[in-house]
Amino acid sequence: MNIAASIRPIFAQDAIAAQKQQVREENLAISAGLKRQDTGLLDGLIVLYQHRLMRYLLYLTGNRELAEDLFQEVWMRVLLRGAQFNGKARFSTWLFTIARNLVIDQSRKRTVSSLDELFDRKGEDDRPMSFEVGDSEPGPFDRFASLEDRERISGALMELDTLHREVLVLRFQEELSLKEISKVTKSPLSTVKSRLYRGLTAIKPMIENGDQSPAVQPELANLELRTE
Repeated sequence: MNIAASIRPIFAQDAIAAQKQQVREENLAISAGLKRQDTGLLDGLIVLYQHRLMRYLLYLTGNRELAEDLFQEVWMRVLLRGAQFNGKARFSTWLFTIARNLVIDQSRKRTVSSLDELFDRKGEDDRPMSFEVGDSEPGPFDRFASLEDRERISGALMELDTLHREVLVLRFQEELSLKEISKVTKSPLSTVKSRLYRGLTAIKPMIENGDQSPAVQPELANLELRTE
């Protein structure tokens, strides 16, 4: 083994450690700003996370009007309860937890007992097959060669039950770790892994049945690799 090959892992570990430290510092800075109710910080967070949050709410509710209403409520909750964010977790994890709790609260107002029931009661018109939510940093589900492929992915996701769809979106769209998904959904890690596996198993045939571009098959393989 040459010298370059032997020291490469050391530099890689240093880079990972530096990245984690930067993320920790950013989260602590957000925590401090929210405790001060820094409106400038909140405006910046809305700009940074608006597309991701709306996308998550759309996939979770299947209803644009409801998602838009909840979007506003999420940021009001962030403003009012910002002092509760201690910076120990990623801000996105805390944000998605708030969003999910509000969806559950909404379902209770409609006298339904679960996210699945909330979704199942909607008519076909409330089940969009693709969403017009722009994002300058697309997630893995969006990194396909054509609009047709992206629409196929969105349509396949909407065919899944709500809980499996949610885990796939959080893992592959929002790139949360399995532990972070466990925190957001308040589910044991084993349950998250099971939902992820079942969701991925269910969505693959839906995608593979279509005429795919060459970019789709490698992406599906990558999704499988990233379930760990």
